[in-house]
Amino acid sequence: MSSASPPPDAARGDRIAKVLARAGLCSRRDAERWIAEGRVRVNGRLLDTPACVVGPADQIVVDGKPLPAADRTRLWRFHKPAGVVTTHRDPQGRPTLFDMLPPELPRVISVGRLDLNSEGLILLTNDGALARRLELPSTGWVRRYRVRVHGYVDPARLATLESGVVVEGIAYGPIRAVLDGQKGENAWLTVSLQEGKNREIRRVMDHLGYQTSRLIRVAYGPFQLGELERGSAAEVPGRVLRDQLGGAPEAATSRVRGEGSRGRDPEGDRPAGGKPQRRPPRPR
Repeated sequence: MSSASPPPDAARGDRIAKVLARAGLCSRRDAERWIAEGRVRVNGRLLDTPACVVGPADQIVVDGKPLPAADRTRLWRFHKPAGVVTTHRDPQGRPTLFDMLPPELPRVISVGRLDLNSEGLILLTNDGALARRLELPSTGWVRRYRVRVHGYVDPARLATLESGVVVEGIAYGPIRAVLDGQKGENAWLTVSLQEGKNREIRRVMDHLGYQTSRLIRVAYGPFQLGELERGSAAEVPGRVLRDQLGGAPEAATSRVRGEGSRGRDPEGDRPAGGKPQRRPPRPR
């Protein structure tokens, strides 16, 4: 049985996908898929479209269970090891990031992803709408990586990336890549970008003739990896989260800003703990 969904009415409440995401169950996109799969009911009626607005009095059930009350917006830093996928379930049976999380954490969603062989900082939140918002390039937040490549690096070639580059028909935005050191046939780079398309750094380095052998994300906007141990999670204090989002975290779905929005690299910003952050030691 399907419902004749009520017309959207902003004064009455929020769209069902936003409510599910805010409850930390899933992202808005996943919520729309769940509705299409017949997993969501409102006031006893099966939804067949996400064009449904619900209010506080509506009874929402997902997979036969009542929707949990929305928690306050929270954010964690997590140090993802290499060899771990950033999905809740992996059909190939590989270890997932979410299998490693402390049991006391609520259901969380990752802000973007790192591929299987990449490591470093992943942000996690219980607010699906916030996760989607922080993924958007419009936040202006710089994502910074330490990258080890095989090959003799020409700094002049790296400088050409600041104007953007097209690789196999895919246009990538400006990338700031700096040579930190060359030792034999291997070199360490610091790479900063704002967009972060799928496997962007690896593909761009391949385009330049350099093979990426290690990739570590050390910063996402103002939030830093710091000395967080592999496989560990640390919650961002509420005060720091409010400061970085420009107000109450719950308002961040419509207004997110930070130092990165003015085009600044987050080098030197305060980390999640609110203390000055030293640059992480160079991996070996």
